[in-house]
Amino acid sequence: MSASDRATRAASPGNWLANQPYLLLSITSLCWAGNAIVGRLSAGHIPPVTLSFLRWSLAFLIVLPFAWKHLRQDWAAIRGRIGIMILLSITGIGVFNTLQYWALEYTTALNTLLLQSAAPLFVAVWSLVLLGVRLTLTQAGGIVVSLTGVLVILLHGDPTALANIAFNKGDLIFTVALVIFGLYSVLTLKRPKIHALSLIGFTSGVGAACLIPLLIWELLTRPLMQLDTANLLTLFYVPVFPSIIAYLCFNRGVQLIGANRAAPFFHLVPAFGALMAIVFLGERPQLFHVVGFALVLTGVFIASRKQAGAG
Repeated sequence: MSASDRATRAASPGNWLANQPYLLLSITSLCWAGNAIVGRLSAGHIPPVTLSFLRWSLAFLIVLPFAWKHLRQDWAAIRGRIGIMILLSITGIGVFNTLQYWALEYTTALNTLLLQSAAPLFVAVWSLVLLGVRLTLTQAGGIVVSLTGVLVILLHGDPTALANIAFNKGDLIFTVALVIFGLYSVLTLKRPKIHALSLIGFTSGVGAACLIPLLIWELLTRPLMQLDTANLLTLFYVPVFPSIIAYLCFNRGVQLIGANRAAPFFHLVPAFGALMAIVFLGERPQLFHVVGFALVLTGVFIASRKQAGAG
């Protein structure tokens, strides 16, 4: 490849995007906000294991033609770290998403959005346990600021509303899911150096496969999913946006800036969820939306900045 060809390739939009961690993690949060809404709407219509299995099976089939050559090239590296790769597939793909959809059968969207805001804390704990990496004072301060913004949005600017929130079985399930995803977030830093499509191709396929025993049990014990328009639209959305696109962006974002600096972007999920309620559900924008968004963005900016002297 000539120098001019390399320069052209480096300047391509795809390569530019692949080196923009803040934009990549924002896209991830936007996709996952949509997934929370779709998951809640599908609760009671598509059983959780069925939805998770179809989500990742379809994602695997969609990405496989593009990932195949990279998987062949990277197979030696994958085989050398097969334990980590299987653990990533089980935690971040199979278990987390199934627990999330199961939780949404029992709890409200408001509760899950509140709990989602605790995700950076779980990432921080796993980072300390597995990598010995501590949150800096600046990162902790940024997380507090962005968490305050989330609460302003979810409580509609009324702190007394927090006393009226009741937690239930679904909230416990979702908390466990967040602990597991925190583990996945940190473990992605221990994966072999392979192509992004190899990672999503391997983990989506293995993650879906690990759900087969649970899927068989669910098919025998719960009503089957109906093939109606709403369910088919759900099955179009979940493999593409919160799966392939979001995980490609998330994995790359964590690779670029680390798990602790990426974690505050979880706070954008409820912020984007509120924005979607305004756009798609007709909710009127209020002052608390503006204040909350400003706090979330400020906190994420503070917490995700690279500190002076950091490597």
